[in-house]
Amino acid sequence: MQPASVVEPTGHDGVSTSNETNIGKGLSIKGEIAGENTLFIDGNVEGTINLPSSHVTVGHNGQVRAPVTAREIVVLGSIWGNVTTSNRVDIRAEGSLTGDVVCASIRIEDGGYLKGSITIHERYDKPEKLEAL
Repeated sequence: MQPASVVEPTGHDGVSTSNETNIGKGLSIKGEIAGENTLFIDGNVEGTINLPSSHVTVGHNGQVRAPVTAREIVVLGSIWGNVTTSNRVDIRAEGSLTGDVVCASIRIEDGGYLKGSITIHERYDKPEKLEAL
């Protein structure tokens, strides 16, 4: 599956840009990921992900063992760690998230899995408000 068919940030036209980073199937990363780029993960990540103004998608093969901070998160694979967004969390039918969620809105499709607490806050347009949570 092409990452562009999964990543769905507002205005995404399906064309990879310099602002999109892909961690492909078969890649493993340990450490901190921080920045401004949209991130698609189809490999393994362990550490922390801090992209407060960006969109993060965990693909079908993605395995994330990290706290994740982003504007929006879509989960088709698995996340083990707390998730904080200024906007929304979307857990698809084949996705699973084990950890606490802080977000403005959440959607869990039938078959999606969530184990943890959910805290809903008002929607934040500025990432610095998210960092204060």
